Amino acid sequence: MTRLIDHSDRIFVAGHRGMAGSAIVRRLKQSGYTELLTVTHDVLDLRDAVATAAWMESHRPDVVVLAAAKVGGIHANASYPADFLLDNLKIQNSVIEAAWRFGAKRLLFLGSSCIYPKFAPQPIQEDSLMTGALEPTNEWYAIAKISGIELCRALRQQHDFDAISLMPTNLYGPGDNYHPTNSHVLPALIRRFHEAARDGLPQVTCWGTGSPRREFLHVDDLADAAVFCLEQWRPTAHDLQFLNVGTGSDLPIRDLAALVADAVGFRGSLDWDTSKPDGTPRKLLDVSRLKALGWSAQIPLEEGLQATVNDYGQRQTSGQEVRL
Repeated sequence: MTRLIDHSDRIFVAGHRGMAGSAIVRRLKQSGYTELLTVTHDVLDLRDAVATAAWMESHRPDVVVLAAAKVGGIHANASYPADFLLDNLKIQNSVIEAAWRFGAKRLLFLGSSCIYPKFAPQPIQEDSLMTGALEPTNEWYAIAKISGIELCRALRQQHDFDAISLMPTNLYGPGDNYHPTNSHVLPALIRRFHEAARDGLPQVTCWGTGSPRREFLHVDDLADAAVFCLEQWRPTAHDLQFLNVGTGSDLPIRDLAALVADAVGFRGSLDWDTSKPDGTPRKLLDVSRLKALGWSAQIPLEEGLQATVNDYGQRQTSGQEVRL
């Protein structure tokens, strides 16, 4: 099959320091792409539409990967709703519009599985978008991501701009955010159990009931899917212009906590604070459309989790930077 992007293309990865963006950069390099463009936040604030347009006009990337976003867990979303909505809208609008205006031939926008209704039928198909109410604990982030999907769709419809979107499930892996209150569930558990094992604590308390079921995708699998779709997936006029990316399997948070405890060597007991919110009861993506194109996840959860725990522990021990 003829690739839709070339090894000679100048590829701008927005958000290259984040977990997803850094994984996509690694995967692009492994695939032979050498003309990669990156820029740090202190040089270019992607929320600034004028500055972003000027940078894009100057560098003229052929391909744009939008992996930059303001992200966080339940507590962060509840505490900073305006920040999550405004910052993400500004980043998306700036990058997507500038990519179109200054001649990029392809754009990949990374969304999130939180775009789907709280009680969407399981597993969640792409056409469940905007068929019901969102999960309140992350609705501001979800609304921003939905707007990004729709902007890509509108530009394709009106201007034939080749913008595609991927909706990954819950990600984990190297480069994650391990903040004690602003991180997602898996990195939060890794930090909590790692510290408990280190300090010899007899018990760890986790949020909620432990009953919600979640799906987890290693970020290297997401990066592989992103490069695969950039190279091979061109939606037809009647296709959906975004695809789910996941493993197709899930597990209860209670079981996930047990896996993390085992991976870090914590031998104490687990307690569940049921006064804390659970979030959506289940969120499993239907990945049949992406599988039909020839892609599927390759990294088993136990294997990827152990590697992530090892990476976190090594970075803590050596004093390397860990996002906290």
